[in-house]
Amino acid sequence: MEDLVITVNKIEEWQTLNDTNNLGRVFRKAQSVLVGGGKVVLERVQPSGEHYKFEEFTSLEDLEAYKKNVYKYVKKD
Repeated sequence: MEDLVITVNKIEEWQTLNDTNNLGRVFRKAQSVLVGGGKVVLERVQPSGEHYKFEEFTSLEDLEAYKKNVYKYVKKD
C-alpha cells in the first residue's frame, strides 16, 4: 500500500473552520493506509513552498493519539 502524506496546514485550517467532515475523511483514509501496511507522514508546507516532513505514524495507536490532539481544538456545537 502506498503511504499517505497529510499536510498539517490543511488540518489546522479545518480545525479553525470546525470542518469535521474533512477531518474525519482524512483520518479514515489514514487508518485505511495503516491497516494496509503503509505509513502516514505529516508535513508542513512553508510559505516559500518548501515541504517539511516532520513525523510519521506506523501504528493505529499513534494515529489515534494524533487524532485526539487534533480534535481537542475543534469546537463542539
